[in-house]
Amino acid sequence: MGLALARAAQWTAVGHGTTTLESTPLNEAIVKEIVVFVESVLSKHPQAARFVFIEPLEWKTDLVPSAFGLGYVTSENTVQSEEVDKHGEPLLFLSKSKIKVRSFGQLSRLLLTAKGTKLKEAQACLEANRDPVAKILGLDYGTAKGESFNQLTILEKMTMGVGPEHEIKMNVAMLIQQLDTYLLNHSLKHIALEIHLNPSTVRNDIELLKSCSGKGKETVLESIEYTSEYEFSNGCRAPPWRQMLGEMCYVLVKPHDAETLCITCCTEGVFLNGGKTDDERELDYERKSNIYKDLVTFLSEKSATFSENMAKKENKFDEQQKKHLQQDEAPKKEQTVSKFDSAKSALDQINFVRSPIRKRLQPSLNWRSTVDSKDKNSVRDVPGETLAARLEKTRPSLIPGRGPVIRKVLERPEDIVSESSSESEEDEEPPDHLLEANADLPSEYWQIQKLVKYLKGGNQTVTVIALCSLRDFNLAQETCQLAIRDVGGLEVLINLLDTDELKCKIGSLKILKEISHNPQIRRNIVDLGGLPVMVSILDSPNKSLKCLAAETIANVAKFRRARRAVRQHGGITKLVALLDCRQNSSEPSQPSLYEATDVDVARCGAQALWSCSKSYANKEAIRKAGGIPLLAQLLKTSHEDMLIPVVGTLQECASEENYRAAIKEERIIGNLVKNLNSENEELQEHCAMAIYQCAEDEDTRELVRLHGGLKPLASLLSKTDNKERLAAVTGAIWKCSINKENVTKFHEYKAIETLVELLTDQPEEVLVNVAGALGECCQEYENCVLVRKCGGIQPLVNLLVGINQALLVNVAKAVGACAVDPESMMIIDRLDGVRLLWSLLKNPHPDVKASAAWALCPCIENAKDAGEMVRSFVGGLELVVNLLKSDNEEVLASVCAAITNIAKDQENLAVITDHGVVPLLSKLANTNNDKLRRHLAEAISRCCMWGRNKAAFGEHKAVAPLVHYLKSKDTNVHRATAQALYQLSEDIDNCITIHENGAVKLLLDMIGSNDQELQEAAAGCISNIRRLALAIDKARYT
Repeated sequence: MGLALARAAQWTAVGHGTTTLESTPLNEAIVKEIVVFVESVLSKHPQAARFVFIEPLEWKTDLVPSAFGLGYVTSENTVQSEEVDKHGEPLLFLSKSKIKVRSFGQLSRLLLTAKGTKLKEAQACLEANRDPVAKILGLDYGTAKGESFNQLTILEKMTMGVGPEHEIKMNVAMLIQQLDTYLLNHSLKHIALEIHLNPSTVRNDIELLKSCSGKGKETVLESIEYTSEYEFSNGCRAPPWRQMLGEMCYVLVKPHDAETLCITCCTEGVFLNGGKTDDERELDYERKSNIYKDLVTFLSEKSATFSENMAKKENKFDEQQKKHLQQDEAPKKEQTVSKFDSAKSALDQINFVRSPIRKRLQPSLNWRSTVDSKDKNSVRDVPGETLAARLEKTRPSLIPGRGPVIRKVLERPEDIVSESSSESEEDEEPPDHLLEANADLPSEYWQIQKLVKYLKGGNQTVTVIALCSLRDFNLAQETCQLAIRDVGGLEVLINLLDTDELKCKIGSLKILKEISHNPQIRRNIVDLGGLPVMVSILDSPNKSLKCLAAETIANVAKFRRARRAVRQHGGITKLVALLDCRQNSSEPSQPSLYEATDVDVARCGAQALWSCSKSYANKEAIRKAGGIPLLAQLLKTSHEDMLIPVVGTLQECASEENYRAAIKEERIIGNLVKNLNSENEELQEHCAMAIYQCAEDEDTRELVRLHGGLKPLASLLSKTDNKERLAAVTGAIWKCSINKENVTKFHEYKAIETLVELLTDQPEEVLVNVAGALGECCQEYENCVLVRKCGGIQPLVNLLVGINQALLVNVAKAVGACAVDPESMMIIDRLDGVRLLWSLLKNPHPDVKASAAWALCPCIENAKDAGEMVRSFVGGLELVVNLLKSDNEEVLASVCAAITNIAKDQENLAVITDHGVVPLLSKLANTNNDKLRRHLAEAISRCCMWGRNKAAFGEHKAVAPLVHYLKSKDTNVHRATAQALYQLSEDIDNCITIHENGAVKLLLDMIGSNDQELQEAAAGCISNIRRLALAIDKARYT
């Protein structure tokens, strides 16, 4: 609400500095959305509705006391709500025409009371309270300082206060921040729909209107002139302080049938201002009319004569244009255009074409020398043909023997399938880009324009020649790509795909294949319905056509909407069919512009499937269409250009578990390992990435070793020039290192030493994988020693200060694994690594917290003076105890493990007891997670060794749930639980509870366990229960 009003809303100054919201569609939309939000607070967020504002919102209202009903105490001139704050003050108070409101609930009821005038009331409230957030939440949350509060700021403030009132306030802050975000996004959509002007466009419009003005009856205006002859270097004539508001110039216009109009031209459009003041030196800049998109629209509204004469000129221009087009077919020489035609063509541009401004208008203080408009004999400042050609986009393309083809891709809501969450932002559709109207365009642009004209109206021979000529241009250049689009060439090329002429189809696809590398062209092809036609061509008997269509689909299907369109039109099944590569098939008898083989067809099909496989729905479609066996067959080929898209497709699909199972079944891993030895770096990268994805499964990790894949992976580590390949290789090594036998092999191949060298001067993608691999390798003690000897401890500790969550998780695990070695632990402590790990417990991401807590366990266990080290961290013990309030089971298990180690020191145990560790541990007892059960039981066992903690656990109902842990199938849980019950059974009440819950029978079975610690703990617990029973019997009979 605060940010949206400060940044998006449009304000104006009226009278003596009073600010009001302008009457614009954007402001109207913002006010409506705020009203909807306030009205919904009462029902959706009742706690927020009761929150009392720091200061009341005050404004002048048109509501009268009689309008208020139940819930209000009314008199002749005043109204006050029955709802009051804790001090007894009413949350709504109306006196005469001034109203004060102090809660969202009362604001919501007020809007319901206002009914038809609620928008007016809301606007009055916002105008009177320019920074409402500061009044609602306090000055710290206001926007007056130019600072915005976001979710991070709110989270910081959450830690500064406690109590239910503070929590409600933070919830209100989050609601307002979410509303602000929504309003700003909503405003952007409105702004995107508006047409923005720039100085060049306005100048051209004015000069063109001048050329059609004069005293004659046929002219559109009597006169049009600037109010100032001085022009700044940015093209504006408005004073710099007005340029800050987006104003560019002011013009005086004298229509034939109206008084002289003084008009402001700004980036938002044009509007009528107050005209010149009495002394003729100053202008009254205040807006006196609505904003119009351009001068022609404005003048058409203000002058009937202007509108009538403009219509006549448009009709004459259309007749002249038809004659001009007929004469242009035969002669090759360019015809000179009359002054009237040129001016009218430009006027036509004013009516229909606007080049959107790409950056905010920058005010300038530098004057620029200008040329008097009377000396301008030509009005062709703007490349008129370029803009006029864009108007031809709406005309159907004419193909000999066929009618016009008009397409639109219709997408029903039920057809839209959610795409894979793994897709990167690069898959998003890029913003459209148009060539600037006043840019200096190369000669190729105009040549392409002429060729497209021949494509539209020529016969078959002319069309083929034009297509060949277009291919002679550098179609990899963006100017040429956008030139084809801007002059309507895309529609023609797509329409040609529907003809029966093979040469036209092939020529069109060759061009579309080249220009579809441009992200904007891809989107335009989808908008024009090009993908369904290309998908239908995949059924053609001509292999050249199928290849070109598949390659073009591969280029276009780089964003989600395109991939969805391919699937919805049956493209996935047809592309999979192309993979069926028969080596000895007959070539088509029909001649082709180039010879294509079955291998070419399969390669192009694989390329298209690779592009399409970035969404989950398409992956499923490929699998159901039988794509895996065909891809496995193609992996056996020796053609590298075939192997790259095949492995790329497998790499994308291997992220899904059912695909990994199919890959194992088809025995693909062996071929992936084989291609790791290729000389092609791109192929090596994709093979390593495919192994990385597949190695999530234990069986695959075994297969990689059995097929000899570990050695080539280790050898590729030393080739660090290609970072993408290095990231893939280190990722594969990381996942394969989860297997202990693989770790032994990597040790043998000296991969661990190379991994340590990669801990510095590498991109984060590589560091994440390297740290993950070292974390797995260092589970073996000898590798911890090796990492220390290679100098790996310091770079690992240095990485603990990063912000990448995945990197922090892996680095913390690696540091924790190294801490098992006492000498490594000394280095970690000296480098302040334990403090850094402890600080990660504050990280908002639960995976980072859990990894840090697990890493702290060996650090505390192997530190020389662990108790004193832990106490040296200010607030560290309280932080650990508070983490027991987490909802994440992995965090809870890791924190319980850390508490087990912390509690070995009696002083630390006393401190965490004071921080309330007993009730927090007791609350966790009713869990079914065996991992959490084990570490929770161990923590309870340790905490029982201080004061009356044993009895306290019983009082907090932790004993009975522990007994049920003995029914778990995990031996580690049995051991930890038996030890905890042994400690708890030293309290009489706990002993009774343990016995009543049937622990004795379960413990008796465990006395016969092979685990000595479990035997002793179970026997000790039964012994305590038996002693208590004997004592009771003795007391009873004595």
